[in-house]
Amino acid sequence: MMIRAFVSVALLLSAAAVAAQPAAVASAKSSTTTAKAAGKGAKAKKVVEPPPPPVEVPLPASEGEQNAAAAMTHFGQYDCEFSQRMQVAMNPKYDGYIDVTFGKTTYTMKPTLSTTGALRLEDVKGEALLLQIAYKSMLMDVKAGRRIVDECVHPKQLEAKNNAAGQPQQALLMSPEQVAAAAQAAAAAQAAQAAVTAAAPAPAPVLAAVEPAAVAPATTAVSTTPAAPTPALPAAAAPVTIEAAAPSQAPVQR
Repeated sequence: MMIRAFVSVALLLSAAAVAAQPAAVASAKSSTTTAKAAGKGAKAKKVVEPPPPPVEVPLPASEGEQNAAAAMTHFGQYDCEFSQRMQVAMNPKYDGYIDVTFGKTTYTMKPTLSTTGALRLEDVKGEALLLQIAYKSMLMDVKAGRRIVDECVHPKQLEAKNNAAGQPQQALLMSPEQVAAAAQAAAAAQAAQAAVTAAAPAPAPVLAAVEPAAVAPATTAVSTTPAAPTPALPAAAAPVTIEAAAPSQAPVQR
């Protein structure tokens, strides 16, 4: 009887141990999963900070001709080919500079008036160029040598084209009125700059004190032409010495 009781107790203990083993394994797996998650969380916290933004270099101050060219720019929205759009506006920070936005890119440009009358907006970074002519504008990629977008028309350009219907069109030139206005503005800017320069007092000349002894003697010019020979003078006669004759001695009488 005792043996049977002992065997029964042993079987019960074995069954309890087998039943508790899955729970222990599950608890161990849960602990491992928690530790891995905590490790991932610790690694996720080590995020590399982005580098600081580059320091902005200020643009040079605009001059009279640049401001005159900026006044000739058509500001606002342009309707371009393939139902695309472009925006042109004054730069809010620097006078005389233009911001051209196409897509997600904005270019800061310096306006200049070419000899043909076309308006050039040159990117300060040398990446793009906007060419504004009488009836359209074109944005170009300078580095790649290709057009970014073409046939961009401002309402003023469309109006100028409609007014010029039936007249010979100059595709690469601005209208005569625009060219004349730009020339007058440039001349006025140059005159104003010249007036400011003339009004500025001239600096007084600075004279350095020079000691009399420090003045170098004037250099006498030496002629390289050989001088004519000087005629020889006749030799002076040797001086004649006249000696007084000694008195003759009287003969001695004996």
